[in-house]
Amino acid sequence: MIEGLSPAFILFFGALLVGLARGHLRSLVILAAPLLTLWAIWQVPDGAVTSLPFLDYQLTPLAGSPLRRLFATIFALMAFTGGLFAFRQARWQELAAAHAYAAGAIGCSFAGDLVTLFVYWEIMALFSTLVVLCGGTPAARRAGFRYAVMHLVGGVILMVGIVGVIVQSGSVAVQPLRAVDPATWMVLIGLLVNAAAPPVSAWLADAYPEASPTGSVFLSAFTTKTAVLALILLFPGEPVLIGVGLYMVMYGIIYALLENNVRRILAYSIVNQVGFMVTAIGIGTEMALNGAAAHAFAHIIYKALLLMSAGTVVYRTGKHLCTDVGGLFRTMPLTAICGIIGALAISGFPLTSGFTTKTMISEAAAMEHLGLVYMLLAAASAGVFLHAGIKFPWFVFFQKDSGLRPKDAPWNMGLAMVIFSALCILLGVYPQPLYDLLPYPVAYEAYKPAKVVYYLQLLLFSGLAFFLLLPLMRRTLTISLDFDWFWRVLFAKAGAAGYALLGALRSWLDARLRDLRGLLRPPTRSLLAPKPVGEDVAESARDGLLARDWAIGAAALWIAVLLIAYAIALFL
Repeated sequence: MIEGLSPAFILFFGALLVGLARGHLRSLVILAAPLLTLWAIWQVPDGAVTSLPFLDYQLTPLAGSPLRRLFATIFALMAFTGGLFAFRQARWQELAAAHAYAAGAIGCSFAGDLVTLFVYWEIMALFSTLVVLCGGTPAARRAGFRYAVMHLVGGVILMVGIVGVIVQSGSVAVQPLRAVDPATWMVLIGLLVNAAAPPVSAWLADAYPEASPTGSVFLSAFTTKTAVLALILLFPGEPVLIGVGLYMVMYGIIYALLENNVRRILAYSIVNQVGFMVTAIGIGTEMALNGAAAHAFAHIIYKALLLMSAGTVVYRTGKHLCTDVGGLFRTMPLTAICGIIGALAISGFPLTSGFTTKTMISEAAAMEHLGLVYMLLAAASAGVFLHAGIKFPWFVFFQKDSGLRPKDAPWNMGLAMVIFSALCILLGVYPQPLYDLLPYPVAYEAYKPAKVVYYLQLLLFSGLAFFLLLPLMRRTLTISLDFDWFWRVLFAKAGAAGYALLGALRSWLDARLRDLRGLLRPPTRSLLAPKPVGEDVAESARDGLLARDWAIGAAALWIAVLLIAYAIALFL
């Protein structure tokens, strides 16, 4: 690593080489760049490493700490294993975008100031949008546009909040804040947009399942967990996050239980699992923050494993719905076994990574005498076992025989799943290496007999309830309305209003230009006027400088509204 340069630049350079290289050289770059980045991550010392002048401030583009290295490590590991899973099946554009996306997450991990954090944050938004668009279908393009608009709005909120914080505090440093004024509230809201907190969480379940079978694996890892890291750094112990996290936990369970799309089930469970982390950040003790960091680390592994399993099914069968598959364990045993291991890990089953990390959060709630929070988290653990621990593997690999006999995973997909399956079990049986990486000293024993018995009872009775209620759990071809229904209607109305406003403005300008044309010889054609009748309508729309798709008007209108609203709030 070049001294003082963020390890993220290795992955950025790797993303560039993915587009330039061919054949085996491209494959080598895809696998080697994350490993070189991982080595560079562990060369970053604690504290501020680089300092750059910016206006009247000193930026810190590279700052190390145990917490930052922990997140950067799992991001690099995810980039490697995701690349292994995808390099023989995915298009090079997707692989390059995924590497740049991971680089943005690693850049955020080491960002010591708010300006650098925001720059890498927007890089992630850009390249994650490209990963969605690489799904290559009309549905992926529409979902990618909605994804981009939502993250554009979230980025504007975050940017305006950061500017307010810098103006008020006179500092650009990443340091703990409290949501006590408009600026800090906007920073918090901007972070929660990327954490997929309701009511702006539907972008995740909308976009991730529309990506390619390989793209959704990358998408599951970086955006929401980078938001978790930012929340730990900026808002530890913020009380409102307890309520937000618990709402996310329950919201994700309910919608995952209602869902029929295989990957959308797992997308909603991302919201559910991030809810555990957000709750822990709200509790804010050393045990809770350790639990949030450890659970984020474990979650990236088992969630990617689950989406690898689901993605392999989609890749081999072309089917997306639970009602279209079943009985696949006969010809896809490796994919089924790895999917089951991921399902047990996300459920917090003993001897898996989910148990040794998720129980830290519950223990932190109990130590702070938050009895209601503890009970809700326990109930949520049972709910997770229902929708991800049992529902996903049961309907996809067992249940009825769909008659499908696809081949098992290609060797590279299978190897990636085996690596993450082994990590799920290793961190469940022997979690100490992970505990040693956490930001605070760990005095926690996961395998107390009473705790193990309690969680086994909870999960096994949850499984019993699933099979007793199996007739009610069978999925049908239905659509679950989410909060995004309101956002889509709102954007449509705002877009129509913005389009009408632009049309009126264009008409007014054209009228003024017609007056000027009478004074000019020869007559000039208005740049704003449509072509004469009979010419192609699409060409006519492109000729008008103000004629654009209504959704662009919606985005511009909402950005203006947010900026005006913040200016008024700050003035008051």
